[in-house]
Amino acid sequence: MKNAQMDEVDRKIISLLTENPKMSQSAIARVLGISQPAVYARIKQLEEAGIIEHAVGVNLKKTSLYIAKIDVTAKNPWKILEFFKNCPMYINGLVTSGRHNLCLFFISEKLSAIESCINFHIRKDPDVTDVEFNVVIATAKDLVVPIKMWHERRERSPCGRRCDRELCYPSGKCLGCPATIFYKGRIL
Repeated sequence: MKNAQMDEVDRKIISLLTENPKMSQSAIARVLGISQPAVYARIKQLEEAGIIEHAVGVNLKKTSLYIAKIDVTAKNPWKILEFFKNCPMYINGLVTSGRHNLCLFFISEKLSAIESCINFHIRKDPDVTDVEFNVVIATAKDLVVPIKMWHERRERSPCGRRCDRELCYPSGKCLGCPATIFYKGRIL
């Protein structure tokens, strides 16, 4: 598995698990015509190499959550990624080439909550020169995303702020951070 070299059997195993993550090793072995211990050994190698991961997440296609794609041009995209790494509404970020050098994905049950987050934390950043806010209308396939659910809420958000002291919170545009006691949403 060194340098992520896979053969056709590895690709078939990954394909089968992608289609059905709960597929048993015995069922995979039957489909591929190899032994179950051989399937186990290959899956273990793929996992140890970091090629396949097992994650639990929420299928965004089956929820009422909104997804926003934010394209950003920033002097230091890594600083923005670091800032949002613990944000409950943040799904993922990609450093990209082209006009924008950063692509961020956020979720919320209210679009104005994402907009407030972007306006307050990105648009006001002096290192940011351009921001494009796009709403995902539909996904072609299921989109399962690991989402941090906060069962113990606190006064300060992961970014260190108190929602009750932010201008967008009393107006109702923002639901508050899902990690705080000020969160007014129902899903996150």
